[in-house]
Amino acid sequence: MTLVVQYTRTALFYFLLATFTILWSTVMLFVVPFIPMNTRHKVLVKNWATVAMGLARLTCGIKYEVHGKENIPDAPCVMISNHQSTWETFFLQTLFSPQAPVLKKELLKIPFFGWTLRLIKPIAINRNDPRAALNDVVEQGTAALHDNRWVLIFPEGTRNPNGQLGKFSRGGVNLARKAEVNVLPIAHNAAACWPMDSFLKKPGTIQLHIGPVIETKDRTALDINNEARDWIADALDHMND
Repeated sequence: MTLVVQYTRTALFYFLLATFTILWSTVMLFVVPFIPMNTRHKVLVKNWATVAMGLARLTCGIKYEVHGKENIPDAPCVMISNHQSTWETFFLQTLFSPQAPVLKKELLKIPFFGWTLRLIKPIAINRNDPRAALNDVVEQGTAALHDNRWVLIFPEGTRNPNGQLGKFSRGGVNLARKAEVNVLPIAHNAAACWPMDSFLKKPGTIQLHIGPVIETKDRTALDINNEARDWIADALDHMND
């Protein structure tokens, strides 16, 4: 595939996604308030993300395979995933619902789109104040988990290229311990098709692996964090062999 074709397909993807997002959020702004809280994520975000994944497949040839679905517990818990691109932030909304997304407070100020997001009670943080952001994740995340909503954490804090794994913060496991829930590790190689530092999207199949639940009761945050990171690192090594 030539670069011209790749640029054209990627540009078409973003154009279609932006158009759909504007229309969808505008309509949902007037619909979501009449929907029960724990159904709002499925109607608003899961459906939007499902369309986004469909557009990525149709325009850019990005497919995916999910392994380990049998490890998903019945009750919501804290998901800890490596972070490589925007793809996983979209896709994991389709797999786990209802969910309380962790996002920047600035996003809630965007007309229509941000106003609609407010209606699902996301965990909005101030990235300029890491200490306050960590406290917000733990406090608001605990409330969300007790309301039977999943919480997704990217403990690296920033995106890393495929094959690399950054240092893990303990915010996710601290949240799990305080809320008295377990941790679900997730690994993927999304950057193989959706690079973190490039506009271009590459055709291919993204691999996503869901690991066994990690128990948190009577364990230290360091022990839980190390087990989650070790599992993700091992899964990345295997999928990139």
